[in-house]
Amino acid sequence: MAGGQKQKRLNNSCILLIAIAGIERFAFKGVASNLVTYLTDVVNLSNSSAAKMVNSWVGFTSIMPLLVAPIADAYWDKYSTIMSSSFLYVMGLVALTTTALARSWHHKNRTMSSSFLSLSLYLISLGQGGYNPSLQAFGADQLGLEEDLPCNTDDTSCNKKALFFQWWYFGVCAGSLMGVTVMSYIQDTFGWVLGFAIPAISMLCSILVFSSGSSIYSYKERDDDDDVQDKKPFKNMFQAIKASALKCFHCEITLPNSKSDVVELELQERPLCRENMESLKVSNKGSKISMCLLPNVKVMIRLLPIWTMLLMFAVIFQQPATFFTKQGMTMKRNIGSNFKIPPATLQSAITLSIILLMPLYNRVFIPFAQLITRQDKGINVMQRMGIGMVLSIIAMVIAALVEMKRLEIGKNMRSEGSLLETVPISIFWLLPQYILLGISDIFTVVGMQEFFYGEVPKNMRTMGIALYTSVFGCGSFVSALLITLVEVYTSSKGTPSWFSDDMVEARLDNYYWLLALLSSVSLILYTLLCKYYYSKSDSDSEN
Repeated sequence: MAGGQKQKRLNNSCILLIAIAGIERFAFKGVASNLVTYLTDVVNLSNSSAAKMVNSWVGFTSIMPLLVAPIADAYWDKYSTIMSSSFLYVMGLVALTTTALARSWHHKNRTMSSSFLSLSLYLISLGQGGYNPSLQAFGADQLGLEEDLPCNTDDTSCNKKALFFQWWYFGVCAGSLMGVTVMSYIQDTFGWVLGFAIPAISMLCSILVFSSGSSIYSYKERDDDDDVQDKKPFKNMFQAIKASALKCFHCEITLPNSKSDVVELELQERPLCRENMESLKVSNKGSKISMCLLPNVKVMIRLLPIWTMLLMFAVIFQQPATFFTKQGMTMKRNIGSNFKIPPATLQSAITLSIILLMPLYNRVFIPFAQLITRQDKGINVMQRMGIGMVLSIIAMVIAALVEMKRLEIGKNMRSEGSLLETVPISIFWLLPQYILLGISDIFTVVGMQEFFYGEVPKNMRTMGIALYTSVFGCGSFVSALLITLVEVYTSSKGTPSWFSDDMVEARLDNYYWLLALLSSVSLILYTLLCKYYYSKSDSDSEN
């Protein structure tokens, strides 16, 4: 690496916040990863009802930051938002633990306990809606006031910001891995009360650790001399849209009056200095908001096409917890004579690949990319996201090919009179698609965090992180809608649905090919958008 890059190192406050983010992911994944088992085995919901409830909750949780972030950006500072949201978060986890404890004591009145269960889950969603984007934006703020993304003049600062988002995701994945593996074992072995209590205690400990580091944090306070649009960006953004719309519908020409010459003379004698601007603030507040905030509106509108093209990546992101696991259930899972690999544990291969390979991104991939592109950063953020999208498409192609092989063996067994659903093909044939999705996450997910944080105005950084998380929330809803449409269409022809319960009759391979095709279309459109996208860094460099 270049000598100027040797100084890249995250400060103590960044490292502390990354550790806190890992603890939060441990708590959340400790609940979410095995929640469907709790709903089916303890709450006695059907498989479809439990899956719908989990998907709806995960989707709502991912969408919630998009609703909370505007309020946090407009009226609260990030530190206060983190503290208040974490309080709601812990309340939800405690309430969830209480429902498990109540069910272990009383098996009556299941309706009330189920309602309280839903309330506790959505209380977690509400708390996380303000907590996650504010914590990540607050962590990025620790790198200093001079290191606002994006920047072209100081490549070391840009690389340091990218390094933060990379290690942030590393910490999140480490916490997720612990939550998936450790908590699933505890819940299945020692019960759900302890299995939900540990995440609640962990989240409470993370709040104490966060508050103990208050003295070392950097706080970006609003200047008293800032314009009104800096204090309430979204409220004034809507006012700007309203003012522009009124201009379009009420285009009036005002003739000069007798005092116009006097005003012109006064303007000629006085320079347009701060005093004049203060008077303009009072007299033309509405027009000033319109002129100053329309660029912010344009930034948000400009991000929507990129945001939309990333949805198919989020749809593919939903497959490991659903149909990949369903594939694994019909494959040979034995290790030795007694132990069988739980199919869901293969999801840890995604997280492990991220944890093991992410340190190689800066050490191996970036120097290699620098040799090819002759750029200091190797690749830019949008190229990084595009590479991840390509890898996710390759993962779906491999998944389809493996599924075709599994179906071929299964149908041959069926034709020979065998009624077994398990086919003699090792579950480890699924590892390549899991690992590829993990590598694609290193590129796309980290790139999304950096991209959305950097392309929004400074006073809307929490909203930028919320835009990133909302991609996966909307992606889960798009995935559910796509499954419904495919199921209705394929079953209407008198043939078994692609998602038939009989895995020999199911055609998951066709569904994977469909996802690969739709993702390829999204990638092509994404490439065209990137070609004509005018980033914030471009405008900053021109200014």
